[in-house]
Amino acid sequence: MNIVFNIPDDVATQLSAGGDIQRQALEALALESYRAGRLTRPELRRLLGFGSRPALDAFLVSREIFGTYTEKDLARDRQDLQTLGL
Repeated sequence: MNIVFNIPDDVATQLSAGGDIQRQALEALALESYRAGRLTRPELRRLLGFGSRPALDAFLVSREIFGTYTEKDLARDRQDLQTLGL
């Protein structure tokens, strides 16, 4: 799907100073949809074209978006470390 919208030239000039304006718009839409729970991490990764989970993770961290880490996650990690003898 292609989406087209009009931006006044002077505003477009300001926005494009930050780089590729089309990429900025895509990232903004994708991140907001992810934050709202409308996209999963795999969908976000595919939409933004990242080839690996670590690449997506680095992108999210650079945007100060951190995943949730629950007590259940902690218990599982502790069990894994215990199993490894660490």
